[in-house]
Parts: sequence; structure tokens; C-alpha cells
Amino acid sequence: MATILAAAWIALVGLPPAGLAFVRTSWMERLDRPEARAGWDEFRDAMRAQTGRDGPVQRKVPKSAEPPGLVWLRDHFTLACAAWLLFGSVLWGVTVFFAIGVGSQRGEAVGRSPPEDEPPGDRHNEKENDRDAKDSKQG
Repeated sequence: MATILAAAWIALVGLPPAGLAFVRTSWMERLDRPEARAGWDEFRDAMRAQTGRDGPVQRKVPKSAEPPGLVWLRDHFTLACAAWLLFGSVLWGVTVFFAIGVGSQRGEAVGRSPPEDEPPGDRHNEKENDRDAKDSKQG
């Protein structure tokens, strides 16, 4: 059981950062091309043109001269992978803890049976039955 849980943890928590690390270089090269930078500059210019207009949404011009995907992959990649591992592991641990707890509770409830001399529904009402018998004798 522990081997299965460890393999599932590696698959669900470890593979996404590993896959992202595998494609990171090619994505950074693609985002650093002049076409991607030109598209980002066009977007910033469009935001600049909409900044002074009245309306329900106030537009702000992004401060970065580089596309946000490039900045994220270059500057924040390690932090993002560490956060994924930490929070994914905590979520995985809590889920496994509750799943094992529910599984053990279910096994106890299914395996429990009333004594043979006692009808199935009377086990919880012994005190009430004794009190009713005393009340009926007293009148």
C-alpha cells in the first residue's frame, strides 16, 4: 500500500514541475523572440490608449517591458516549483490521512455485529428499556 501511495505522490506532485523544467528552455526562447516582444509591446500600447478613458474598468499599463511568461519562467520558476511541491504534498498528505481514516472506520462498522442474544435494534436502548420496565411496575 505504501508503494502505491508513494508512486501516486510522485506522479501527482513530482511530474508537473519536472515536465515544466523539461520545456522551460524552449518556452523561454520562444517568448524572447522579437515577435513575442512586439506582441507584448502592442498590448502595452493598447492599454496605454485605454488608460485615460472613463468606464467601469480602469486600465493600467503593465510596467514590465518583457512578456510576463518570460519573467515568470526566468525569475520565479524555482519558487513556483517549491510552492507546488509544498502545497501539493500537504494536500496529498491530508487526503491520504482522511482516506485511510474513512477506510478504517468503514471496516470497523461493517465488521461489528450485535451479540446473538440481543435483537439488532435494542442495543442502544438498554437504559431506556430498564426505565420503562420500572415505570410500568410502579404504575
